[in-house]
Amino acid sequence: MRCPFCGNVDTQVKDSRPAEDHVAIRRRRFCPACGGRFTTYERVQLRDLVVIKTSGRREDFDRDKLERSIRIAMQKRPIEPERIDQIISGIVRRLESMGETDIPSKVIGEIVMETLHRIDTVAYVRFASVYKNFQDPDDFDKFVAELRPKAPSDE
Repeated sequence: MRCPFCGNVDTQVKDSRPAEDHVAIRRRRFCPACGGRFTTYERVQLRDLVVIKTSGRREDFDRDKLERSIRIAMQKRPIEPERIDQIISGIVRRLESMGETDIPSKVIGEIVMETLHRIDTVAYVRFASVYKNFQDPDDFDKFVAELRPKAPSDE
C-alpha cells in the first residue's frame, strides 16, 4: 500500500481487525520511510460494476459516491452511523448479486429510494428531491402528498 504522505510503496501493517460493520477489515499501517501512520479498509468486491448513466455514458461504480449521497440525505436524522454503513453495504451487496456488471443509474436510484423509504421518510424525501430533480415547491407538495395516507371516502 502506497504511503499517502511520502508515496513510499513499502508500508507495514501494524494492526488488523474487523471494522464495526464486520464487512470490512480495518488495517493500521506505518510507513518506515517517513514515519507516517494511516488506516485502510479492505472490503470484498464480488464484481466490478459499471453504471450506465441516463445519457448513455458509462462510469465505474463508486461506493464512496453512493455513501456521500446517502449520508447527505440522512444528515441530522436519528440514525446511527453504523446503521448507515449497514444500509450502504446492503445496497452494494444487492447490486453485486443482481448478476449484471452493467447497472443503469435509474436502478441504483430506485434501490436507494426503496431502502430509504423503509428507514426514514425525511431522508427519503431529501434523496428524492435530488434524484427526481425537484425544481419548485410544487414538486415537493406532489411528492409528499403521495406519501400521506388516503382519507377514507364518505360513501
